[in-house]
Amino acid sequence: MQKDIINSLTENFEAHAQQTDNGIEYWLARDLQHLLGYTKWDNFLNVVSKAKTACEISDHDVADHFANVGKMVDLGSGSQREVDDIMLTRYACYLIAQNGDPRKQEIAFAQTYFAVQTRKAELIEQRLLEVERVSARKKLSETEKEFSRVIYEQTGSDRNFASIRSKGDTALFGKSTQAMKAQWKVPDSKSLADFAPTIILKAKDFAAEITIFNAQQNQMKTEPEISSEHITNNQAVRKTLLERGIRPESLPPAEDVKKVERRLASDEKKSLKNPDVLEN
Repeated sequence: MQKDIINSLTENFEAHAQQTDNGIEYWLARDLQHLLGYTKWDNFLNVVSKAKTACEISDHDVADHFANVGKMVDLGSGSQREVDDIMLTRYACYLIAQNGDPRKQEIAFAQTYFAVQTRKAELIEQRLLEVERVSARKKLSETEKEFSRVIYEQTGSDRNFASIRSKGDTALFGKSTQAMKAQWKVPDSKSLADFAPTIILKAKDFAAEITIFNAQQNQMKTEPEISSEHITNNQAVRKTLLERGIRPESLPPAEDVKKVERRLASDEKKSLKNPDVLEN
């Protein structure tokens, strides 16, 4: 396919992309019909019907991707009338292209176009999740530094911090820190938190924040007092997670957050050098 044709088709597809008030990207079926080279609406609806079936087989809610709407069209007399139309997500467009006539040049292009666009969206979503996890890990580190400072100021020693944190882990996971490190295959030189999923990082951070607040408010001066407080807070957080169907000790480990952080930094450098390159 010639480069100028590809550029023209790309511009056409992107020009017809629209967004809802919630920022959800969509195309209208009657626009897509012409973009894919179908002159008759009924013929195009046959393709849409096959795409809906594929959507259902893939365990996606058809209504989430194919929404019936009305559209006003101009008549030759200068008046308007409403015709049926369908709002399509990118995924719906992809399914339509996959079920279209492969002999059509537009279909061949659309199959690749929407596959690539979907891949881009997945990469963006994955990157956002990784950024959120790195941020949560940094926040926990900051909270634990503050926690250590509070322990030192109020008990006169910072040697109690590791013991108190470990007791908090046991209350949160129902298992000791070492038992969880063994389960998640965390190297001895690494921190358990570096392999914790985002939800656990935030849970640990929340419990520690409560402990810091209450330890200061109630002027706790001994390790047993602060330990008891931290255990109680982690038990409360664990109870909330269990009530929501999340069992901390049953979650799989996440990738070493340090590796994730290095990869994000590397991708950022590459994008600055060549902003047009999409990493796969």
